[in-house]
Amino acid sequence: MIQNFLTRIFGSRNERLLKGYRKSVEQINALEPRIMQLTDEQLAGKTAEFRQRVAGGEAIDALLPEAFAVCREAARRVLGMRHFDVQLIGGMVLHAGKIAEMRTGEGKTLTATLAVYLNALAGKGVHVVTVNDYLASRDAEWMGKVYRFLGMSVGTILSQQATADKKVAYAADITYGTNNEFGFDYLRDNMEYAVGDRRQRGLYYAIVDEVDSILIDEARTPLIISGQAEDHTETYQRLNSVPRLLEEMASEPKSGEEEPPGDYWVDRKAHQVYLSEAGHEKAEKVLGQMGLLPDGASLYDAGNIGLMHHLMAALRAHTLFHRDQHYVVQNGEVVIVDEFTGRLMPGRRWSDGLHQAVEAKEGVAIQAENQTLASITFQNYFRMYGKLAGMTGTADTEAYEFQEIYGLETVVIPTHRPMIREDRQDQVFRTAREKYDAILADIRDCYQRGQPVLVGTTSIENSELLSTQLTKDKLPHQVLNAKQHAREAEIVAQAGRPKMITIATNMAGRGTDIVLGGNVEKQVEFLHADASLPDAERDARIAKLRDEWQSLHDQVIAAGGLHIVGTERHESRRIDNQLRGRSGRQGDPGSSRFYLSMEDPLLKIFAGDRLKAIMDRLKLPDGEAIEAGMVTRSIESAQRKVEARNFDIRKQLLEYDDVANDQRKIVYSDRNALLESSEFAERVRDLRHRVFTDLFRQFVPAESVEEQWDVAGLQKVLETDWQLEVPLASMMKGEAEVADDDLLEAVLKAADAMYQSKVDQVGAEVFAGFERSIMLQTIDQHWREHLSSLDYLRQGIHLRGYAQKNPKQEYKREAFELFSLMQERVRNDVTRILMTVRIQSADEVEQAEEAVQPHYSNVNYTHADFDQAAAAAETADPEAIALAVQHSPQADEGGQQPIRRFGQKIGRNDPCPCGSGKKYKQCHGRLA
Repeated sequence: MIQNFLTRIFGSRNERLLKGYRKSVEQINALEPRIMQLTDEQLAGKTAEFRQRVAGGEAIDALLPEAFAVCREAARRVLGMRHFDVQLIGGMVLHAGKIAEMRTGEGKTLTATLAVYLNALAGKGVHVVTVNDYLASRDAEWMGKVYRFLGMSVGTILSQQATADKKVAYAADITYGTNNEFGFDYLRDNMEYAVGDRRQRGLYYAIVDEVDSILIDEARTPLIISGQAEDHTETYQRLNSVPRLLEEMASEPKSGEEEPPGDYWVDRKAHQVYLSEAGHEKAEKVLGQMGLLPDGASLYDAGNIGLMHHLMAALRAHTLFHRDQHYVVQNGEVVIVDEFTGRLMPGRRWSDGLHQAVEAKEGVAIQAENQTLASITFQNYFRMYGKLAGMTGTADTEAYEFQEIYGLETVVIPTHRPMIREDRQDQVFRTAREKYDAILADIRDCYQRGQPVLVGTTSIENSELLSTQLTKDKLPHQVLNAKQHAREAEIVAQAGRPKMITIATNMAGRGTDIVLGGNVEKQVEFLHADASLPDAERDARIAKLRDEWQSLHDQVIAAGGLHIVGTERHESRRIDNQLRGRSGRQGDPGSSRFYLSMEDPLLKIFAGDRLKAIMDRLKLPDGEAIEAGMVTRSIESAQRKVEARNFDIRKQLLEYDDVANDQRKIVYSDRNALLESSEFAERVRDLRHRVFTDLFRQFVPAESVEEQWDVAGLQKVLETDWQLEVPLASMMKGEAEVADDDLLEAVLKAADAMYQSKVDQVGAEVFAGFERSIMLQTIDQHWREHLSSLDYLRQGIHLRGYAQKNPKQEYKREAFELFSLMQERVRNDVTRILMTVRIQSADEVEQAEEAVQPHYSNVNYTHADFDQAAAAAETADPEAIALAVQHSPQADEGGQQPIRRFGQKIGRNDPCPCGSGKKYKQCHGRLA
């Protein structure tokens, strides 16, 4: 009550904003006479003047009146289009980082030029985001004339475009492109291995055209880049025979004692296999005979990192993983058995090439793993821009979501001329057949009167059904299904001609104005481009075209303007409003009506019982419709329920992706720091010290007494795992009392000395490039595996609700633990490779860099339609999804299958079988 009273006195927030903007409009209009007197050169020269002022410290906001006046005059001279006052207001709203709601036909494309020009003066790049390649190309070419006249460069990014062309487009002052392509390029840039290969130069300011479509309709599913890793099938198959040629040692070698006979020993507690000295020599000899290793080469040579990795995977597959215990073979596939529950885990795969090694061992088809390489939601991508703005014809119904998710305020811009379209009451029929009969009668009536009709459908199936009926009735028509954007834009532009019947799915031809009487501008452009025509003849033909158009225009206005027919209500009122908005542009007459039936999905689910009761009470005969405000309100209530559900879906997706997004920012920030840095010595030293300190503390716990130390075990691990010889035992014997910190310092010094000797062999500068490649490749590999882990965790996390736990909190907790483990593995792997690799020349460094860089095939760029994604989820194996929460005992409560354990029980202080090197209670034992 008080709110309404205050609004009546002070006006609404929207009215107050518009009042402030109108003062700026007066300033711009006052500058117009002076700006109009400038020559073309002087007008274009204003851009350099503005840039100089910005460089001198003047705020962009202070330039607004002058810059808008210059841009308006440039558009008038180049395009013959002068911005209306309401378009100036729209430009200010966009510059302020808000959403401008402008009705269809009010000139959103031209409005954007004002804010784009002003913000491009900063020289940081402005992105204009559209829904398809056709609109991106059209708008860049059309509005680009204004920018180029003013001395600014314009680029367009398209799908399937070469990287070199994209770099040029992003380097331009203004870049047009689609939402998908901007998002995918961001992900691609964060997968590159050199600074020069990146495309984008930062996310400064973006204007999103059709902002409701991009930030709401398309925001329910993420962008995903997936691909198959390089095919090593033949390598796995050939190496599968090697473990059989090697002999297992009877026991582990003891430090300071002679190695027992044999080639390798198995540490079943740590879930690892180690080659002995003799084993290394024998393996190198066998691989040389197989032609996999050149004569005289070592497994630790830089170019053989991958071969060593595959050999160890084959050894682990043969010695540690047993059929019908750790896995089963079903339908020609290796299916993992969960070691905690004994249940099958279809769809899960071991990482690090282990799964492929087991497939080779069992003689089944080796599957090239299809991995998610990178992923992001539109919400998190667009929120990274320093300033974000948007424009659409229908945003007010979703204003709350724009504010809640993106922090974007919606400002409704008044129309240039009053809107006089007649929106008629919905007609509701009992059956779909009666509804379509009424639609056909309405179309036939319009055709006979010469009134153009645009019929909006919600599916291609309905479009084709109507088309068949119209063909039977011999009524000429066009069908558009939102696939061929360029051709459809031309057809939609002519949909305002007399007697035109156009059937379109709701999105088809979006972004193109329907001009009453048809659009002659294309023909005028052709005449202007024809250099063979004398000027007098060209002018005469253009005048004739315009006279013919005026006659058709008057004819359509007399018939009532464009008539819109909706064949059913969409889930969202906003999309219904978009369809209606095609008619009544810039004060033109027009009309609209929706035809519904009790068999429509929306009514069936949400309003069926109430409307059925009304129809039964009224005892309506066949073919008779209900037409009442109460019915329309019922339908709007149903739409609000669907919109609320869809908002919850998007918000939930965002809440889960926010967890991954925080982690993504850390990973991408680390990658970028690596790409841009040339000095790695300190970073690598910190990693090395942390890894060796953690390793040391596993054997010599902090604040422990000497009797608790396992110095012999530590010395053995340093020698076998790290090829590092540190005389810890002799230090202990030589001193009466040794502090643990002294031992740790000895280990770190030995590691530093060994590492420095590698660097000295090839030079610090050359080795730095190798360090960068190893770190990038290791981060990428573990990040991909982490994304897969998050996917599996996400699929089954809802089951935690049955145990009275909050699934979102559980997801955050476990995702954090997984991320911590990932970071630990990255540190260990980077340090292990850099410490054990054998490099003797700069050429070997280059070979190694090439060897570690991943090569992917069948790379897919996916932004699934939400309904497709939902359908895929429904058809997924429910057991496979449920098993994703493998360490959740509550997920198994009430199940019929008894839990079986394979193998011996794992003690809390034993090493975790996952191979992380941590105690079980500090790793998976904690999760379990």
